[in-house]
Amino acid sequence: MSQAFVENTRVPVTVISVEPNIVTQVLSESKNGYWGVQLGTGAKKTKNMTKSVLGHLKKAGSPSEAERRGARFLREIRLTSEPEEKVGDTIKVSDIFSAGDVVRVTGVSKGKGFAGGVKRWHFAGGPKTHGQSDRLRAPGSIGQGTDPGRVWKGKKMAGRMGGDTVSIKNIKVVAVDAEKNELHLSGPVPGTPESLLIIKRIGRPNES
Repeated sequence: MSQAFVENTRVPVTVISVEPNIVTQVLSESKNGYWGVQLGTGAKKTKNMTKSVLGHLKKAGSPSEAERRGARFLREIRLTSEPEEKVGDTIKVSDIFSAGDVVRVTGVSKGKGFAGGVKRWHFAGGPKTHGQSDRLRAPGSIGQGTDPGRVWKGKKMAGRMGGDTVSIKNIKVVAVDAEKNELHLSGPVPGTPESLLIIKRIGRPNES
């Protein structure tokens, strides 16, 4: 993360590297039932790709070109009308976003390992006085004995914490660096460094 000054106010900024997205497939309403495009980004060696994915990417270029372009991550985006983009076209960050846009960022949160109920779900724990010996961070009762005689599914208990899909809305675009293909967003975003983020514009500065 970094910082920037917006109208003489210092704001925290997350600098995100947005590699050019390659159009690997165009979905038609007549064939697929809806309009959409499939975008690919990131590099991946040919030896690490399955034959089905490699054959799919050949539509966007030669095998050597597919090794460098749009092979690591493939994501489909649905549209409301026929797209103007064709297979093999490149979409840059400056083509979509501009300073002042409001976006929604989706990513996989950091995995924190096995955690107890107090840390994972903010349980209050047991009493801290009056002879308490080992109930300080215990979860307490987890259900009734007679009815239903079992623990309900989805009960908040200790377990793996983190590693969930998280979306943060109303993040503002502070700046767009077209030369470095970087997007400067206000505030933190979910995920770890080098992880994949899905950024969707949900508002413009002039929109009410």
